[in-house]
Amino acid sequence: MIIQTPTKFFLVAGASEGFSKLNSFDCALLASGIGNTNILKMSSILPPKCKRIEPVRLPYGSLIPTAYASITSDQPGEIVSAAVAVAIPERDDYPGLIMEYSSRGKKENVENIVKKMAEEGMKVRNENIKDILIKGIEFNIKRIGTAFAAVVLWD
Repeated sequence: MIIQTPTKFFLVAGASEGFSKLNSFDCALLASGIGNTNILKMSSILPPKCKRIEPVRLPYGSLIPTAYASITSDQPGEIVSAAVAVAIPERDDYPGLIMEYSSRGKKENVENIVKKMAEEGMKVRNENIKDILIKGIEFNIKRIGTAFAAVVLWD
């Protein structure tokens, strides 16, 4: 089966509590706007000429290529954060790069790390960066919670 190369992408983030770790992950997907789909975790290459769009409502049950970071905790009072970064190359015919990172601690720290990861990834490819897009979220755990950030590829 060959899957068509996506031509559009958007960034999302969400966080939530849940009854269990899996329930909190599911609720974070819903909070991000991509719940009720089947996310397919992919590696981190943005197809050339892929255009950023605002998040769209995805068809229920659809298979969605997604690069994502998530972190779940059951430690009350703990702060968890997740972020994604998209490095857009200067050349339109070259692929971009997506990096994902999650950790305990503040969103600002996670966003700084994921940005550096994207910069380093483009550096080793000897590609100049036109822009870096970042989306992150921070969540304070009450019982069991998840922070989730993603780049969704769409056609």
